[in-house]
Amino acid sequence: MLGRLIAGLACASLLAPCSGAEPAPTLRVGRMTLARCVDEPAYCGRIERPLDPTGAIEGRISIYFEFYPHLAAGPSAGTLVATEGGPGYPATESREDYLTLFRPLRARRDVVIMDNRGTGKSGAVDCAALQSAPQWTVDLVGSCGASLGARSTLYSTAYAADDLAAVLEMLDVGPIDLYGDSYGTYFEQVFAVRHPRALRSVVLDGAYPVNGPDYAWYPSYAPAMRAKFDLACRRSASCAQLPGSSLDHIQPVLEALRRAPFTASAFDGDGRERNFQANASQLATVMFGSAPALATIKELDAAARAFQANDRAPLLRLMAETLSGVDSRDPAADPTKWSAGLAAAVMCQDPPQIFDMRLPPALRAAERDRVLAERRRSLPDTYAPFTIDEFRGMPLDYSFLDQCVDWPVAPESHPASQVVPLDAAYPDAPALVVSGDLDNMTTIADGAATARAFPHGRQVIVANGLHVNALPRARSPCGAELVRQFIETREVGDTRCAVEAPPVRLVGRFARRAAELEPAQGIASNQASDLQLRVASAAVLTAGDVVTRLAMSSSGHGMGLRGGQFTAIERKGVQVVTLHAVRWTEDLAVSGTLEKTPGPAGRVQAHLLLAVADSRAGVDSRADSRTGVLEIAWDDAAPDAVAQVHGSVGGTHLAARMPAP
Repeated sequence: MLGRLIAGLACASLLAPCSGAEPAPTLRVGRMTLARCVDEPAYCGRIERPLDPTGAIEGRISIYFEFYPHLAAGPSAGTLVATEGGPGYPATESREDYLTLFRPLRARRDVVIMDNRGTGKSGAVDCAALQSAPQWTVDLVGSCGASLGARSTLYSTAYAADDLAAVLEMLDVGPIDLYGDSYGTYFEQVFAVRHPRALRSVVLDGAYPVNGPDYAWYPSYAPAMRAKFDLACRRSASCAQLPGSSLDHIQPVLEALRRAPFTASAFDGDGRERNFQANASQLATVMFGSAPALATIKELDAAARAFQANDRAPLLRLMAETLSGVDSRDPAADPTKWSAGLAAAVMCQDPPQIFDMRLPPALRAAERDRVLAERRRSLPDTYAPFTIDEFRGMPLDYSFLDQCVDWPVAPESHPASQVVPLDAAYPDAPALVVSGDLDNMTTIADGAATARAFPHGRQVIVANGLHVNALPRARSPCGAELVRQFIETREVGDTRCAVEAPPVRLVGRFARRAAELEPAQGIASNQASDLQLRVASAAVLTAGDVVTRLAMSSSGHGMGLRGGQFTAIERKGVQVVTLHAVRWTEDLAVSGTLEKTPGPAGRVQAHLLLAVADSRAGVDSRADSRTGVLEIAWDDAAPDAVAQVHGSVGGTHLAARMPAP
């Protein structure tokens, strides 16, 4: 079946053989001769495919893929395939994530990664105006569709799935073990229905169903969002002791923004100033958008309480960071990195809409208005605590309901919203669905529905997991371990690790002055006063705030909550951060260096120089007494992680500990 000749395969590195000889410049795999990739340790290939597999529209499209041979000598035991989320992202841009996930399996398994049609090196769709826009509009989406003309229907997931099947046929491989994350799980289901015999197993990480009751309204979205914040609060000692749920803490802010929205500005995760309207829809974007996922969970409850106390900075910063986070473009708006046009083409061709896509846009808009009016009357709490119209005020590619109103009508030969029939039979291949219980993008309910669609489907819920739980950015290694175990055995096996990830450590409160904080707990040899221990708390929380921001900075530059800045570089896999007078409270400027070892389980160590701006923070008014030097360390993923603090404040020896931020 494999029908391949592979010479000089590697065991010590991606391609180099154990003897140290250079890998061959070409590789014969099935019916293809692949060439060494120029920039990647793989063999690259292309196949030419009809742009329209039905033949109604002429044209060809070149589909790009990468082939990574197994690393040990001997025949291949199978082929692993990974497919990317989005839609719009090319899978090969995430190759490092997928190869990291698959690394323990690669001794005897090959890997194939393909860019779906319209993404990356497979003819990335470039609708220039939509691609360069900070946010989508109905007009921009419609104009993109019009510019594609007859091609607007030809980027469907169905055709991308057929492209992958054609690649596998040319390579003479299969059945495959198929992994997908987020939108990749949608692709997997389409592939499974159209090519059932090509699958040995399927893993769906952050899954949502292709079809379902009321699906066009995304009915599980709001319940999962509410549960996310309430669960995180109940699992946090500082939040759980407060009266009411997290949604109760946030509700007064929503009401205030409804009464008096205002123009605001704040710095995003890359240190860029963002101007925006602080209103109910912007709060909805923070709560639904999950971008940045960790920071919004860690900080929103405390930021809402601070807002009510007339401290707006923490919430406005989250709003600015979310504006950046929901923008999928890379800094250059390069469609080969993420294609807005492809995303629109898929979203307007494949999933069901709240209106009939067979109608021309003018009639479609009228039907939208009619069904929205009915929804407001019959199910006004669909997106509670937000109204339906507040939900619609989010970016179109997050609220979904309006984005395709002006998209061209699909011809009868390529009908929209029919990518998988409602009664489609899913294959018998074992299927594992991995869901995070703090994920409101692809919810537990969506994951359960997806698992039920497969005759041998099983869902595993990762406690305290966010969106996508098997790739390196996940909070726990459990998801990756479960996936590899499942691929090896096609059995779910031991799932105890799924309940072992520590809860998200929530910010207990935001403070303008160090004296408002709980003091760090002095330990043996400590001579610092209560107020000086509060300064130490502020320093630790400043360091924790910077660590939280590292995950959202693509530039290596960021701003302190109340002033100052930091820069970050990577040195031998360690994130090295330099702080320049970073202020988390108004009265303490923190400088120095911080290092975080790789991964969510990394250790944080910091050497911090403190400058106290206010004698009320616990030191006297002499200049030499308004400084401090602290060494701080904690293990980021340890259950009940504790920060150790040693040094001096105001010339007084300090030794303390406190909950890690």
